[in-house]
Parts: sequence; structure tokens; C-alpha cells
Amino acid sequence: MIGRGRRRRQRWSAGFDPRWRELVSRRLNAWNTLDDEERERLEFLTMALMFDKLWEAANGFELTDEIQVTIASQAALLALGLPDDVYRKVRTILVHPTTLVMRGEHSQVPGIVSNADMAVLGLAEHTGTVMVAWDSVLSDARRPGNGHNVVIHEFAHQLDMLDGTTDGTPPLATTEQFQRWVDVCTDAYRQVSAGHGGRSLRSYAGVNPGEFFAVATEAFFDDARELRREHRELYEVLSEYYRQDPASRTVRQQRPIA
Repeated sequence: MIGRGRRRRQRWSAGFDPRWRELVSRRLNAWNTLDDEERERLEFLTMALMFDKLWEAANGFELTDEIQVTIASQAALLALGLPDDVYRKVRTILVHPTTLVMRGEHSQVPGIVSNADMAVLGLAEHTGTVMVAWDSVLSDARRPGNGHNVVIHEFAHQLDMLDGTTDGTPPLATTEQFQRWVDVCTDAYRQVSAGHGGRSLRSYAGVNPGEFFAVATEAFFDDARELRREHRELYEVLSEYYRQDPASRTVRQQRPIA
């Protein structure tokens, strides 16, 4: 039996399978806007998530390369301009076949508890587990541009959690960047809470600051031009943090599949 460490080394040595590249080109809308350097980095980050994290399937669901590549490449997109170890706290990626229903008492806003059934497309835990529903992942991949992406949403929560709290503010480089982030995001959060989020920021962004950051990140990567048009300052602080400018990207020549 091949040990986990040896199998991991073998997978890294084999590199990025051309079949995965073809899959990413179909499942990740941003792929066709990335230059060669960005594509190579995305492939590296995708492999890091595939090979270095524990993947589990729920309810007898079988994991395939299609599932892992689709999820890992979407998560990798967020990290293109960030340090290599930005997902260091992620330990397990748990995939359910379909949407879960949460029953019993639950709370998203401190002090407010509900017993109503709640559909769960994904979860991000401080323990390092990210859960996503495969049917939602696939639906998002097939309908890019609407500002909804469960993988981006849950991995944004993991970035938010890097400093130990889920408060809508990931670790930032300078005091000045932090202050501008707080000022801009607080103003945008208030707009959403007042019902003025526009098309790009759906009402769920007003649940709490953590959900605001996750929803804003979805819009930043999946509906970038609309977010920039409706909330330019928010777009700018997200662009500074992620070190990306997706609204300015244009479709590039597809790199031949090796």
C-alpha cells in the first residue's frame, strides 16, 4: 500500500494533468481572462488544495477528479495574488451531493435564534473544514456572472478567519489599508442593510460583517464590472486586498492544452 506522503509526492511530480486544464477552461469562467503566468499559478494553487488537504465525501458520495478540480480551481482564484499559504488553516474539504437542510435552533445574528428549516449550500468552520454542496458548485460553474458562487463564498470566510475572528476583515498589510477597509466596508454594509446594495450585493450581505465580506468577494470575482459600477470604493479596497482587478480583464487567447 502506498503511503499518503509518497502518493502526494507522486502527484506533485506528475504535474497538472492536461485533462484538468481542459476542465478548468470550461468550469472556471475567469480562466480565459488570465495570462500565462496567472494560469500557471492557478494550476499550482489548485494542486496544493487537491494534494495537501483532506477531501471527504458525505453520504456515500464518490469524489472524482472533476469534483476536486472544479472546487479547487475556484478556491485558487481568490489566492492568485495572495501568499502561497493563505489557506493554511483549511484542513478538510467536505463535499455533499446536494443542498443540506439545517433543522433545530440556529443563529446567524447574535441574539436572534430561529427554528425554521434552513437550506445550507456551504459552511466554513473555524476548525478548518469547508463544506460545499456539489449540485450548487456545478450550478454556479454553469451560470457565471450572476455574483453567486458557493466555493468563493466559503473560502472567503476562511480568509476572514485567518486572524481568528469572522468579522469581515481579513489580515491587511498596513494600518492605512485597515482604516480605509473599515471605512469603505462599513459604509457599503450600511447601504446593503438599508436595502441599497444594488444588483451586485444581495440582501444576504446585510446579515453580518462576515457574510458581507463573503458576498462582496463573490461579486468581486463573479460580477466584477457591476460591483465596480455600483460600489467603486468597495471594489477598489477588495482589489487592493486580493491584488487583482477582474473588472479590467479581457478574454485572452486560449493556451493550447498540453
